[in-house]
Amino acid sequence: MALLITDDCINCDVCEPECPNDAITMGAEIYEIAPNKCTECVGHFDEPQCQQVCPVSCIPFNPAWRETQDELFAKYTLLQAAKA
Repeated sequence: MALLITDDCINCDVCEPECPNDAITMGAEIYEIAPNKCTECVGHFDEPQCQQVCPVSCIPFNPAWRETQDELFAKYTLLQAAKA
C-alpha cells in the first residue's frame, strides 16, 4: 500500500523532506502523497519515515492502493533506475 495524508494534517512541513522518493508535495490545502512514488520507504528504511516524524499521526496506509512488499520493492527499483 502507499500512504496517504489525511485532513488532520497541520502542514508542519516535517514529512516532505523525509521522503526518499520525493512522493510528498504540497497540495491545494495539505500535503499529498503520490501513490505511484510511495514505496512506504521499502528499499530505503525499515519503516515509513513520514509516519515516524508526523506529530499528529495523520499518515495512514492508503486502503485504495494495496501493494505487497515485493511490489513495493519493484517500484523502488524502477524509481532508482529512473534517477540514474
